Amino acid sequence: MLGRLQDSSPMASVASEEHSARQKPKVVYVMGAGRSGSTILGVALGNCAEVFFAGELDKWLARGGVPKRSDPERVNFWQAVRARVADPGELRRGHPHRYLERSSALVRFGRRRARRRLRKPYRRVASELYDAVSVVSGASYLVDSSHYPLRARELQSLDDIELYLLLLVRDPQDVVASFARDDVVERRFNPLTTRLYLLATYLLASWVFLEHPREKRMVLFYEDLLADPAGVIEDLLERIGSSSAPPDFSRLSTGIPLHGNRLIDEPSVSLQPLAPRRGGASASRLFAVALRAALGRLHPRVSARSPGERPHSQPASAAR
Repeated sequence: MLGRLQDSSPMASVASEEHSARQKPKVVYVMGAGRSGSTILGVALGNCAEVFFAGELDKWLARGGVPKRSDPERVNFWQAVRARVADPGELRRGHPHRYLERSSALVRFGRRRARRRLRKPYRRVASELYDAVSVVSGASYLVDSSHYPLRARELQSLDDIELYLLLLVRDPQDVVASFARDDVVERRFNPLTTRLYLLATYLLASWVFLEHPREKRMVLFYEDLLADPAGVIEDLLERIGSSSAPPDFSRLSTGIPLHGNRLIDEPSVSLQPLAPRRGGASASRLFAVALRAALGRLHPRVSARSPGERPHSQPASAAR
C-alpha cells in the first residue's frame, strides 16, 4: 500500500502557516520535448533578478531531494529545501513519475486507482517543494525545466502557486539528431522512434497548453531565442510580469539547479547560435515543416521586439 505524507507533523503545520502569509511562488514551467534547449533557457532566466533556475524538479522524489552535483553551495541549498518539505514516504519510489508525469502513463491501463491514490500526496509535495525553493532562494520566480506535459497538467490544479506554462519548441530535425548522438550519457533513439515521441509529446503539450489561461501561457521557438536572446528574454520577462533586465549572455552562471543536462557541469556558459541547417533527408524535412506549422498556430508566442523597443537589452556573444 502506498504511504501517506504526515499532514499533522509540526514542520508541515509551520510551513503551511508561513506560506499563507506570503505571496504565491510564480512558477515558470518549461514544457515540451527533451533536447529542446530548456537547460540553457533556464540558465539564461536564472541570471535575471528575481528568478531562480531550479532545474528538473520532477527528479525531486526519485532522488530524495539530493542534487545531481555535489558542490557545497548546491548541497547546502537543497538540504535547506528538504528541511522545509514533509517526508514524501513511498512517493519517492518513482510511482508518480510512472503514473502521473510520463506521457506513457496514459497507456498504463488498470492503474487508475493507483493514480487517484497518488494524486493528492503528489500535489501536496509539489506545493511544498515550490514554496520551499521560493523561501530558500528568496526569488519571486522559479523555473522548472521538467518537460513533461502531464506534470504540467497536475500543477494546473495547485492553488498555492501562480503557474506560467512555457511550451519550448526546437527544430525537430535538430531534436532527432540530438537523440541519435552517441557522445552523451542520455538514452539514444533512432529517428523513427524520436519522431513518434515528438508527435505524442507535442499533442499532449498542446492539449495542456490550450487548457491554460491565455495570459499565463507562452510558446517559444528555440531558434528565435538563438537569433535574438536579449529580445526574446525581455519579451518573456515582460509576459510573466517581471521588470528584470536580460542578463549578459557572454557569461551566464549555471547556478545550482537540482538536476539538468551536462551543461550544468560547467560553472558558466555563454549562449551562442547553432550553425544553420543545410539540407537533410527529405522525410526529416517534411516532418519538421509539418510539425512546426502545426505548433506555429499556438499563441501567444514569445518573440523579439525591434531594437528600439528594447531599452535594457544587451547583445549576445557567440563565443563559448
